[in-house]
Formats: sequence, C-alpha cells, structure tokens
Amino acid sequence: SLFIFLSAAGTFSHGMAAVTAPAPTSGPPAVTSPTAPAVQKFRVTPHDLQILEGTDTLLRCEVSSRAGKVQWTKDGFALGFSAVIPGFPRYSVLVDAKQNAYNLQIKNATLEDDAEYQCQVGPAAGNPAIRANAKLSIVAAPSSIVIEGYARNARVEVEERQNLTLHCIAENANPAAEIVWFQGDVPVQSAPIVSVNQTAPKRFTTSSTLHLQPTSEDDYKEFSCEARHKALPPDVPMRAQVQLSVLYPPGAPFFEGYSQSESLNRGQDVQIACRSRGGNPPAQLTWYRNGVAVSSPQRTSGRLSENVYKFTAAAEDNGANLVCEAKNLLAPTPLRAELNLTVLYAPKDVYLSGASQAKVGDSVQMSCVTAPSNPPARISWSLNGRPLANSTYKTTSSSDGGWVSSSNISLNIDSQSRTFIAVCHALNTELTQNVVGSHTVNVLYPPSPPLLTGYNDGDILISGSILKLQCSSAGGNPPPTLQWYKNDKRLNAPSKLVDSKITSELSLLLNASDNNAIYKCEVQNAAIDIPLFATKTLGVHFPPETVKISVVPKNLVPGIRAKLVCDSSSSNPPAKISWWKDGIPVEGLNLANRPGLWGGSVSTLEMYVNITQDLDGIIYTCQSHNEVLQRSVHETISLDILYPPKFDIAQTTTFVGVEGAPFHVELLASGNPMAISYTWTKDGLPISSNSLSGQRLISDGPRLNISRLSRNDAGVYICEALNSQGTALLEVQVAVEYAPTITAVSEGRSFVAGEPAVLACHIQARPLEAAHVRWSRDGYDLASRTMTSFENGTALLQIASVERSDIGNFTCIVDNQRGAPAAQNVLLVVQTAPEIDHSPNFTRYAARLGVRAQLICRALAAPQPSFIWRRNGKDLKMQRRNKFKSVERQVDPLNYESALLIENTSADDYGQYECVVRNALGQASTTLEFSKPTRPDTPLQLRVGNVSDTGVELSWTPGFDGGMQTYFRLRLKQQGEEKYKHVDAKPGYLNISLDGLKPGATYYFSVMAANEAGGSKFMPDIKLTLSKGSQPHSAEYTEKDELPNVMIIGITSAAMVLLVLNAALVAWFVIRRQNKSQSEAEPSNDDVYSKDDNQSVYKLPITALQADVQKKAAASTYLVENVDIIQSTAYPPKYQESSMCTPPYPLCNPDFTRTLPNPKRHSQRNSATGLIDGMPMRSKDDHMLISNGLYIPSPSPASSLVIKGSYISSPSPAPPADGSYFNMSDKYMSYPPVVS
Repeated sequence: SLFIFLSAAGTFSHGMAAVTAPAPTSGPPAVTSPTAPAVQKFRVTPHDLQILEGTDTLLRCEVSSRAGKVQWTKDGFALGFSAVIPGFPRYSVLVDAKQNAYNLQIKNATLEDDAEYQCQVGPAAGNPAIRANAKLSIVAAPSSIVIEGYARNARVEVEERQNLTLHCIAENANPAAEIVWFQGDVPVQSAPIVSVNQTAPKRFTTSSTLHLQPTSEDDYKEFSCEARHKALPPDVPMRAQVQLSVLYPPGAPFFEGYSQSESLNRGQDVQIACRSRGGNPPAQLTWYRNGVAVSSPQRTSGRLSENVYKFTAAAEDNGANLVCEAKNLLAPTPLRAELNLTVLYAPKDVYLSGASQAKVGDSVQMSCVTAPSNPPARISWSLNGRPLANSTYKTTSSSDGGWVSSSNISLNIDSQSRTFIAVCHALNTELTQNVVGSHTVNVLYPPSPPLLTGYNDGDILISGSILKLQCSSAGGNPPPTLQWYKNDKRLNAPSKLVDSKITSELSLLLNASDNNAIYKCEVQNAAIDIPLFATKTLGVHFPPETVKISVVPKNLVPGIRAKLVCDSSSSNPPAKISWWKDGIPVEGLNLANRPGLWGGSVSTLEMYVNITQDLDGIIYTCQSHNEVLQRSVHETISLDILYPPKFDIAQTTTFVGVEGAPFHVELLASGNPMAISYTWTKDGLPISSNSLSGQRLISDGPRLNISRLSRNDAGVYICEALNSQGTALLEVQVAVEYAPTITAVSEGRSFVAGEPAVLACHIQARPLEAAHVRWSRDGYDLASRTMTSFENGTALLQIASVERSDIGNFTCIVDNQRGAPAAQNVLLVVQTAPEIDHSPNFTRYAARLGVRAQLICRALAAPQPSFIWRRNGKDLKMQRRNKFKSVERQVDPLNYESALLIENTSADDYGQYECVVRNALGQASTTLEFSKPTRPDTPLQLRVGNVSDTGVELSWTPGFDGGMQTYFRLRLKQQGEEKYKHVDAKPGYLNISLDGLKPGATYYFSVMAANEAGGSKFMPDIKLTLSKGSQPHSAEYTEKDELPNVMIIGITSAAMVLLVLNAALVAWFVIRRQNKSQSEAEPSNDDVYSKDDNQSVYKLPITALQADVQKKAAASTYLVENVDIIQSTAYPPKYQESSMCTPPYPLCNPDFTRTLPNPKRHSQRNSATGLIDGMPMRSKDDHMLISNGLYIPSPSPASSLVIKGSYISSPSPAPPADGSYFNMSDKYMSYPPVVS
C-alpha cells in the first residue's frame, strides 16, 4: 500500500506533538560512532487479530530509531497524527515517546471496525518511509435463533405420519453461524437443508430446514436447533426448541376387576376399571349399561386413560350388559369392550294370599309366591307349626331378571281352634338364605242381639235437657262393632269391649229436632249378614226459636197503609203471638196456626199501620210465647219512612268571621234516605267541591270551608240539600270583620295662620265606630287645641285657629281589635315664609377639578318658594355655556330644595355661593362654601349600643367628609395599658362590633375619620366598664361636665362678645372674599385643626320642627349623663408621598397624603348626575356641642359658643413608624388595609 500524507511537510507536523516524540533536551552527550547512522525500523509490528464484538483491542506498533512522524490508516484512510482521532471517538493512539510505541486502541469494537490497519512512519533525512499492515477481524455472535412460526418451547401439534417442516434461523452473525439439530440431546441424523444470506455488511443469516414425518413414538419428543459460533461460549449454547404433540388414535379398551366367568352376590360393592393405552389426545372412555350411558369419572396418567365404574350389585344387575367405548379425534369409530354380569340373590319376600276368615267346615285355598331369586327358591308349608305335604310347586322366569317360585295348598276349617296360622318357607340353595311369610285365618261366630235402655216409650222430654241412652251386646268372633243412628243418620259415639261384651252410651242435648226422632243401636260382625238392632222413638216439647217480621209494601212513604206480618217458627205445643209498639201492647189480626217442623205448629199474626213521617224510627215488636214451657222469643223492626231533606229550624243562619283567618260554616239537614248531597251557591254561582282545585272557597257536603276569609266573601250563601225524595234550601248570611286600613288622608293643602284647619282620615274597617279612632302627636296638647269627630268612615281633626307651632304630623290611629292597628301621619301645613336649613350637610361642599359638582339649598316654606343662586352679589345665569344649571324639587309637603350643578369644575368655581329663597310671605338667604376636597372633620358623636360581658357595639355620627369617600378607624385600650389598639370599620359603615373583650374590664374608645386627603383627629375617649355576671355595665366620658357658676357666667359673657365679633368678621370676610382673586392657591393639606381644636363649636337649630327631629334621634342613642371627656392631642400620622407611592400601596395621588385605602375603589360616584349611591353628594362641616354626654349638631355658621376652654390631656401614642397598627389580637395589621 501507499504511504499517505494529509498535507505538506509543514502541515504534517502541525499540532501533532502528542504523537511525535519531542527531541531530548538533556542527557548524556551523544557518542560519536564511526559506523553509519541507524535507520528507522519497526521493533514491534502489528499482527492480524480476531476479537469479539463489543470488546476492546490494541494494535501494537513500536519503532526503533524513529525519525519520521507516525500515523495509522484504516483501509487506506489516514487517521491523522493526533492521539485523539477526530470522527472516531472510540479510537485513540497510546504514545510512549521513550519506547517509540504508537499503539492503536479501539474500544467497544463493532463490525465497522472490521478492516485492514497500517502503521506508517514518515520519511526523514536518510530514513525512508516504512509501514506495517495488520488485519482486524470482528467476530459477532448471532443476535437470535428461532424456529420460524413457533414461540420458544412451543408445542407443535401434528397428526401421525403427516409431513412436518421445521425452519431454524440464526441472524446477524459474523462469520455465518452453523446450525445443528437435536432430538432431545441426540443430534438428528438426517441432513437438513442449509442456506446462508448476507443481510447487511458483515452480517450473515443462516437458515436450516428439517423435514420430519412423526410417528406415535415421537409424541412428547423435543426438537431443537443450536447455533454454533466462535463468538458463543461452549457452555452456554444458543438454542430454539419445540415439543411435538403427535395426534394418533387410542388403543383398544380392556377391563380389570371383573371377568365374564365370575358371579356377584347382591349387596356386594363392585369396581370395574376400563383402560386404554396410548392416544393423543388421551382416549375418552364412556360406560354403557344396557345401552344407557353411565356417568363415571375418568382420569389420565401419561398416555394411559382409565374410567372406573363403581356400583353395588343388585338383583336388576343380573344379566346386565356393560360396554366401555374408547375414542378421540383420530379414532373414526369408537373401540369397544363388553361383558355381562351374573348376580346371585335370594328372594326379598314371599307373598301369601287366601281368605282371612272362614266358618267351621269351610275349605280355604292358600297361595305363596316368592320375589325374584337367582337361582330359583324352593317352597315348603306349615300349619300351626305342623309341616304340610300336599302342596303344588312351579318356577317361572321374571321379566325383571331371576326366577319366581309359587305354591298352592288347601286347608279344611274345623272347630278345634278359633285361629289357623299358615307359614310359607322360600329357600335359595346356593346362598342358603331362607325367607318366611305367614297368613292367619279366623273362625267366625255371631254376637247376641243388642239391648237398648235409658228411655221409656211415651215419656215427654223437655227441649234443652240431657238424655243418655245405653246399648250392649255379648259374644261373637270376631268381636262385633256397635253403631248409633238417628232417623237413619249415622252418629258417632265411642264403644268399649270388655270380656267379649261390647257397650256404648249416647248422650243427647235435646232440641226440637228430637221430637218424634227414632234412635237405633245396631250390632254386626263377619259371622252375620244382617245386623242386629234395637230402637227408641222420643217425645219432646220445644219453644219457638225465631220470629220473622215482614212489611208490605217494602218502601214506606207518608200517606199509605202498611201491613206488618209476624211469623213464629215451629213450637210444641203451639205458641201464642202478640204485637207491641214502643213497649205498649197493640192488637193484631188474623191469628193462625199450621203444621210446622219436627211435629210442631207455626203461628202467624198481622197488624195494619197508617204511615206518617212521625213514625220514622218507631219500633214495633212481635213476641212468640210457649205457655207450657214458659219460654218466648221476640223480634223488633224500626219503621224506615222515606221523606225529603229538612234543615234544623233551631240552627243559626248568620255567621261572622275575621278577614285572613280560616272560616267554616256547617249546617244540619235530616232526611230519609240519609244519602243527602249538598250544593253551595253565592250570587247564583256554584262553589267548587274539589279540594284539589286550590281555590279558597270549597264546599264539603253540609260544610263551607274558606281557607283565608276575605271581605269580598261577605254576602248571602244558599245551601241546597237533595236526596231521592226531594230537596230543601237554606240561606245563610256571612259577615266579614277585618282590620282597619286608612284609604286616604287630607294632604296637599296649606292653611293660613289664624284660620281654622280640618284634617281628614278616611277609614275602611269592620266593625268601625268612633271609639276605634284616635289622634296623637308627641308633645302636643290635643285636648285644648283640637276637636275630633267621626262620620261615615271618616275621622276629622279640627283646629279653630292654626298657628306656626301647629306645623307637623298628626297621627290618625285606628284599632278595632280585628288585626294590626292602622296609623298614618297627616301633615298640617301652615303657610310661612322660607326658613333655610343651615345644618352642616347643606353649608359646605367640595369636589375635584374637572368633575360635575352639586350644591344643595334646602328650605322649609309654604306656599312653594322660588330659588335664586348668586355669586359675588350677582345672580347666576343658568344654561350659560352649560356651566351652571339648577334643579328644583319638593322633598315633602313642607320642604323644598334646589340643586346647583356646576359642570367641569375649575379653580375659578371654588368660593362662596348665595342661595335666596322667597315666597309670598317673605324670603331668606344663606351662604354655601364650595372648595377643593380636604381631609374630613372629626366624627361628631360616638354612641354605645348593645353591650355584653365580652363585646360592645359602637356607632358614630360623621362630620364633613371633605368631598370624598370617608373611612373610619376605631381605637381602644384597656385601662392600665399604654398602647391603643386600632380597628378599621368596613367601608361605608358607621358602626362596628367588638368581641373578645375582658368581662368587667374598663376600656377607652375613640374614633377618627380619613379620606384620600388625610385623616382627622380622634374624638374624645369614651370610658366603658363592661358587665360581669350580674354586675351591669357602665359608661362615661373621661371629664365631668359640671361647671362652676362663675365659669358659666364667664362663658356666657364671652359668648356674647364672640357673637358681636363674629358678625363683624363675617361682614369683613364677605367684602374681602368678593375682592379676592378666583385663582387663589388651593388650601394646604396640612392639619386643618388649629391649636384651639380642643374647643368644640356648635350651631343653633333653625326651627322648632328640626329641633324636635334631632331630639327624637338623640333619644334613640346610648346616652351617658355626668361623663368626663378626654380630648386627645395626638393626631393620626401623616404618610409622606414617597412612602405612599411605593409598594405595597399601589394607589397613589401626589396631591394628597392618606391614611386609608383609595376611596375610588369603594365610591360609586356618578359624574353625570353628581350622585353617590343614588344620594346627592354633600360636604359636611359639623361641629359639636358637648353637653351631658350628647354631641348636638350645630347648623349655623353665623353663631358659635365655646362651652369649655380646656380639657384634661390624655395623649394617644403614635402608631409604629412602619405604618402598622395593633389589631384586636395584638398582632400587627398592615395599614392602610387593602379592601377587596
């Protein structure tokens, strides 16, 4: 082969330092030899190798005096000079530079590595190139060996002498594998057909085909093919194996356990085995007895089949033919073996026949027959123990098998014995078994005639008494039987036999049927043909048993004449009949007697009755009396007079019910027949009787049911009763009482002061009288100021001369005790000049820039006023550029309001607005403040609601909300604790419930408000001591409200001065405000409270009516008298913009700091209408009055009064710096909370 270089000399050495040994850099100096320099040559050359697939190998190559570079080639392809050969991850060159060894290592060899390899050493100065070749052969064992078409160790079914071809394949071997066939462990002598095919490069498949013609001797034999290959270890052969199942017929059956010459005895247990050898599948053995298949279990062991027939020998088995058949799938005709059984047995019994009774001198013929026997039985006779010789004998074959023997004999009866016993003996001589049977012949004698006693002819007996008759007879063989008869009807009576004498007694309870009855006693046995008998005829007196009454005609109606007939049953002597009516005897007609049963007489008596309705139910009695026996019987009848229905006159026809309650009417009608149907009608319309119809009115026979009475149900109802004789009608009146309802009141009218006024209340009720109606009004002197009257369902309240103080609601109350009272307010309106509502809800408003704002002005006036909006002293022009628009509405008959809508709020819109209200009686005005949103005011009032041992419910009145959604936080602490705990109320709620408090402990509570702009101060604390057990709770403010008189005078004086100063300040402020620029900067968001915030300010009420309303509201709250107030000086923390604009607070508005969640998440603001949750948006600026524990809202901005100038400080600790507050469980809760 050629020496191959990958590139030029420069390239040959590039990067091949791993293969080329480096020149020595140190060591002993070279010795100069006078001879020529050594030439490179192989010290060790690679040689041919043969290895197994998957193993590792090493091709050695060592060079002496190497001068050139070394590389390996594979089938002429250069592998390069690197120790790591690219593209051949399993190849590597192991270099030993000192030994100049360049061995090629191949790991996990495959058939791809089967090639010729060459170790090449390149030329160098004075050294020609050298090379050495080696052949690497990869030996691959076959991947598998199979017998085609069969699984490993499969059973191969083939019929005997049928050709069978087995095809064995050994795949993917190198070189090709050799296949050897074995039968068992012995090589098969016949030569198979072998072929070798190359299925892939260096992969060979060997096929070997073996042709067989199996016989029965090959059944169960194993045939296997074995692959032989140098890559296979000799001790672990590779084989494929099958087992032959050769199908062939079974051998002929044969018997064991019984032979044809044997005899069996009856009762002997017998086992006969039928066997068959060979056969695949195993033979199926079947027993037949006299042609009928017999079920018997079969078992198989190897190729031997056996079926054992077990039975107990019986007489019917004698001569039985037994057949055993053997067959399988390969036997076209079953193979048979048969035998006949011989069974010896004695007769089971002997049967004697002949007369059992005979008279003296008679000749009796006797016969004896045996049951079947094998061999035949011999018969002999004996009479009363003496042998008899004059008998006949014969034998016949039995259809059931065996022989039947019979013998006859004749016996002469004499008087020497009353009984003759004949015995028959049957003997089986082979088995020496003797069977005996006997027969008895009785000699017959007649009995004596019977004797009947106990009654003398001509005696008279009484019905109901007891009679005993005796009958007896002596002698007779066999003993006679005794039987009683009454008029030839057989009677049952016991009899007894003592010393050949038979007796019987008959006990009778006499009745009418015994009169003239014949009693007979009869005796008989086999010796006489006609029974012997004796008789007695009885005479009995008896009373009548029944009386029957019949009425003609059957249907009785008033106005006819009816006949009542009484028939008495038979009586001896005849009975006497009489009639009775309700216990009083009445006369009958046509008494007659005629012959009756049992020799007695039947009596009849009639009576006539004129029928009227009054006779219905009258009882008539017929009595039949036997005067001799002093016994009687009677029967009664109640007259059934048919007549139409009739209602009871005494029952009521007027019924009263209450509306809404169930109502029932039940009537009573009598008639005959009582099958009466009822129909109810009202106003000519029938009322349904179907209870399933779901209607309120249901008729149920004579009952009228109304499930829920209505006032419309009142009226006349007609009930019609109907039977087969006619009808009846009854009218009933139904009245309905119902609770009062007020249908209308006088409204919409106003009265001029000084004139009379009348209020009307129209009522519907039943009953309704003047006593049922009254008028009321809290705090009003009705007795002196008003007069009342009532007429035609209308209640009137009259005031002779109305005044301004009469304005208000008068309540019309109606109660007639028929349900819930009815009450309705009637508003009395007195014409008055407008009075404007100055409460905080209607004086301060706020809104954001760009939204629609709404300012509301409310006034009390009558008649209806008009509203004028002004700003800076000028009337606002509505509809101008759609900037301003007013909407007016009537809140109630007395109050009116006007809403000023400001579109697209701008900074110029902020400021004061004036509302002027006027009507015919005068005018009023007020100033409303409109500003940008601010933080809310402190809540006005904290109230205590329900209190338990461990909980409390608190509620509060909110202050001005700053124009935004407001949230509330409650703080609390137990007395003695330093830190407050804080709890947030749900958005939109003005109350909170606290649980888990300590019973009997004292707590301090306060509340503050917050919105998007910031928070208010906390209210003064409330001190509350919880109840514990029976000890009630107590609450108080933390500062006494009792003030010295001097202080009160000083405060009053100061208030007067402040009033004057306030008026001056207001005038100065209005003038200054008008000149102030509209572009004034928005107010600061800093704390809106001054240093004097501990002074609470209130506004006086505007009207007596509103004051009255405020008093009612205050009365419903939890009030505490003589309480202390602690005004906290600690304000809620202000969160800086930077902290609020970072997580976890995603809601951020740089215009405001805030302490609660963004109200935009909770507010349902409608920018188009200016409404929040359907209510007008309002801004509140409510101040407070602290008086006896009650915070009173103050409406007037023009007046203020300072009640107290200082408070006892009780500072609240500031919350933690991280913005968290303690909650009720003493754990930190993130604040502001995230509200979903």
